[in-house]
Amino acid sequence: MRTALKPLALAAIVLSALTGCSDVSETTTSFSLVPLPGSPTLPSGVAPPDLDPERVAAGRVLYAQFCAGCHGADLKGAADWKVPNDDGSYPPPPQDSSGHTWHHGDGLLLEIVLEGSDFPESRMPPFGGQLSEAEVLSILDFFKSTWGPQERTRQWEVTLREGAGS
Repeated sequence: MRTALKPLALAAIVLSALTGCSDVSETTTSFSLVPLPGSPTLPSGVAPPDLDPERVAAGRVLYAQFCAGCHGADLKGAADWKVPNDDGSYPPPPQDSSGHTWHHGDGLLLEIVLEGSDFPESRMPPFGGQLSEAEVLSILDFFKSTWGPQERTRQWEVTLREGAGS
């Protein structure tokens, strides 16, 4: 999985860094995902699945234990998360609607949490030795429970495209 998604992940991170994800969450009144050449067309406005309250609750507990130390107990990330560190990496971003996590599909997010990020822009450590795939998916559901309906829909569309391309 890592090898197949690495170019896509790098492109997503570089694009996020270049755009700063500055106004994206503030201008989410409509989405127009442009399919990649050869990718299937998805119907617009695909509704995301309902979240399981038990998984969200489990994700909240796991987030507090494994993620809050860097991303904040309130999911707000580092104060200056858009300003690069001296080494060129970026501080931990928010996981709520104000960040850019919702720009990425579940597969990529799962990979980054389990395997970490070895990209120059990110210093995310791997959690694969501490968390199972199911636990990470619960954490992602906790994030999603804090996002607005437009961010949830956009993220679900990205997830569907991600799965359709494999």
